[in-house]
Amino acid sequence: MTDSPTSARSIGIGLVSVGWMGRLHSRAYSNLPIVYPELGIAPRLVHAADTAEAGRDFARDVLGYERASADYRAVLADPEVDVVSICAPNFLHAEIGIAAAQAGKPFWIEKPVGRSAVDTAAVRDAAIAAGVATSIGFNYRQPPAIQLARQLILDGSLGTITNVRGRFFGGFNADPEAPLAWRFIRELGGSGVLGDLMGHLVDLVQFLLGPIGSVTATTGTYITERPALPGSPDAGRKLPVENEDYANMLIRFDDSALASGALGTLDASWIAVGPKAEYALEIFGTEGSLRWNFEHLNDLELATRGAGGRVGYTRLVADDTFPEYARFQPGSGTPMGYDDLKTIEAKKFLLAVLGESSENSNIHDALASAQVLTAAEESAITGEWVALPVIPGHTGNTRVTEVVR
Repeated sequence: MTDSPTSARSIGIGLVSVGWMGRLHSRAYSNLPIVYPELGIAPRLVHAADTAEAGRDFARDVLGYERASADYRAVLADPEVDVVSICAPNFLHAEIGIAAAQAGKPFWIEKPVGRSAVDTAAVRDAAIAAGVATSIGFNYRQPPAIQLARQLILDGSLGTITNVRGRFFGGFNADPEAPLAWRFIRELGGSGVLGDLMGHLVDLVQFLLGPIGSVTATTGTYITERPALPGSPDAGRKLPVENEDYANMLIRFDDSALASGALGTLDASWIAVGPKAEYALEIFGTEGSLRWNFEHLNDLELATRGAGGRVGYTRLVADDTFPEYARFQPGSGTPMGYDDLKTIEAKKFLLAVLGESSENSNIHDALASAQVLTAAEESAITGEWVALPVIPGHTGNTRVTEVVR
């Protein structure tokens, strides 16, 4: 990391995989000096890796990376790369995350970090051993409405939290004739909707309310086979889907959590017909409740006890009183979007790398989510409740004081 003549701190960016998410990370870095000029951070797009020539060309010719390679190891070995974004397919995350840590490169990695809690713990251990900062792509933490919800919960506006209800429903895998991609193969994708949508939902709940202490779950696979990929040796055949497309869990929060003893229900489906991105959360307390839906990410509905005993939801539309909102829009009614959430994430990651206050998610949060998902898989087989240890260093609203960057 170097200072430019204008005293901005230059940070060399490396990227692994130039797909949709890799391009989004790159835009987030490029937007950072525009949205947060006072930070004096100047990301420099140095080196991208992609196995496809078209991806490498896009990185250089469109995104503006100075060079591109076919092997991610070239990015990690580049002395001008200070930090790395890991946006490869899920089954490569743990391998690349461990390699990045061993190379001494702080990394921003998309979830799931591993195909299981064991995989994720291995990445966590490597990051701790190397002393590198980490950040996880838990983007649903970042909407200003969610940040406001966190403030309301912390300041006691909802009273004692009693229960939570969450559902992350999408229909992007609802077509039974969609090909059998790697996400449906256990060796490559690990779990199905648990590792995908439920992983986000679990993290969001723990971010707002603290660690989940125990879980019992059920899962189901309702599209049981899909056509083989065109051009593959099995083209023209249907092959079995190897992981779940719906999951449900009951949760109880740990005694250390802000929502100590509270109960909840969490549901996730990626075959729901109708919802596009109905990623929704409702939190109830003795003095009020709130609800949020990603399909209306700029809104927060709030109900608190009012005069005369009347209680009803008020729709709060994001404005400059919501955290971060004024950075992106001049006034209420002009919505923020998904890309903006990644710009906030990029800021938090790079501040963590620089050792400054950042509020970024970290590898401990990834493990805290992964252990819930692994426990849910176990419970779905045994039918039993599974107790969970609290992961030190995660950033949920908890009375546990140890925080590890």
